[in-house]
Amino acid sequence: MLALTAIHHIAIIASDYRKSKAFYCDVLGFELLAETYRAERDSWKGDLALKGRYVIELFSFPSPPQRPTQPESCGLRHLAFAVADIDEACAALQRAGVTYEPVRVDEFTLRRFTFFRDPDGLPLELYEQ
Repeated sequence: MLALTAIHHIAIIASDYRKSKAFYCDVLGFELLAETYRAERDSWKGDLALKGRYVIELFSFPSPPQRPTQPESCGLRHLAFAVADIDEACAALQRAGVTYEPVRVDEFTLRRFTFFRDPDGLPLELYEQ
């Protein structure tokens, strides 16, 4: 068995790098740690942190293919972010013009959660701790 210690990062490919960078930083509160343009690939790479912890590599590539279906395609289903207060988090999404699903209750944990999407339709979840 491998001796894994943590998840290091999540890589996301955006169709519009600047729009997605603004969404993750200005709406969700990530901090841009570093940003690199790779001319040979015509690609941007942004390193995003949450509360000082490196979490997301945000990439752009010319003409990336769309996900085949939502959300039940094979592979990553969604990313979930923990929040202390789901109502406060939903209000912040609403102020930013982000549409989200009605808040539901997890039948097993009895915690409240909701889903919304990033600019490319990637399913994201807010899960109340």
